[in-house]
This record gives sequence, structure tokens and C-alpha cells, in this order.
Amino acid sequence: MRLKPSFRFSIYAAFTVLFLTGAGWLVADWQKDISGDEIWQQTAAFLLMVHGGGAMVTLLLLGELIPTHIRRAWRTKKNRVSGSVVVTLNALLIVTAFGLYYLGSETVRPWMSWIHIAAGFSLALLIPAHIFLGRRGEDRGNAAGSAQPPTDDPLPWNDLLALKQAHRDSKRHDGAG
Repeated sequence: MRLKPSFRFSIYAAFTVLFLTGAGWLVADWQKDISGDEIWQQTAAFLLMVHGGGAMVTLLLLGELIPTHIRRAWRTKKNRVSGSVVVTLNALLIVTAFGLYYLGSETVRPWMSWIHIAAGFSLALLIPAHIFLGRRGEDRGNAAGSAQPPTDDPLPWNDLLALKQAHRDSKRHDGAG
């Protein structure tokens, strides 16, 4: 299920900001512990602030992605495995981010942090794979001569095809009698 170009760009931009600020924070946090320079502490704080803001925007985009992409793709049985892993990793990132921000436990915090980092880097690898698999599936569909759904059609494509076929069948039936 291809997204509208403006929405697709917004998703890509949001996840790029999250990846870059998350990876940058990891480097800055590591450097502040090694060098002790104040600039690394300030950089880490700034990157974490931008990362949190980017996460809030991404939550809004994910909310829009559910009805416009995820539900439609699930109903048409497209890219379910990689899509399910992408959704699971996003849910894991949301839960661990909540835990990192709100839980003060020094026992749980390091685990939450490493899980969050691993899920973030995994998602950065999986999203391009999910896109590639989805586009490859679209190319196969086009090669087989099947039509592809328009990007801004609010109705499920299979329902439209079924309605079109039912209309044709009713015309044949009306003309035969």
C-alpha cells in the first residue's frame, strides 16, 4: 500500500531525525564519559531533546499510518511479516522510551536503554527492507497485469474490484433476461 508522497516523505524524515539524533546521542554520551568535556554533555542533552520532540511527531505519524497503511495492507495480505516486525519494534521503542523517561529504577534503566538502542538500530535497517519488499511486491503485481490501488483512495482496493465485478455481472444478468 503506497503512501501519498507528502506523507511518505514526512515518515522518512521523522525516522531519519530519530536515527541521527539517537546515534548522535550515543556517541555524545560515550564521549562525555571518556573526555569529560562540557561540550559533549551539552551536545548529548540537545540531541536527546530533539530526539524526544521527533518521537512525539513520529507518534502522530504512526497514528495516521494505522488506518491509511497498516489496516489496508493487512486486509489485502501485503507485506505482513516485515510490517508486523516494524510495528512490533515501534511498540517496543514506545514502551522502552516511556520506561527510560518515567522509571527511575537504576536496575531496570540500563536494560531499557540497551533494548531501546537495539530496537532503534534494528528499525533503521528494517524500514528500508520493508519498503523494498513492498515495492518488489508491487512490481510483481504490475508485471502480472494486476492494477495497483491509487494512493489516495480511502476504500480498500479489493472491495472496489469486487464492486466492479458485481456491476458487470448484474449487467450481464439484466441483458440476458
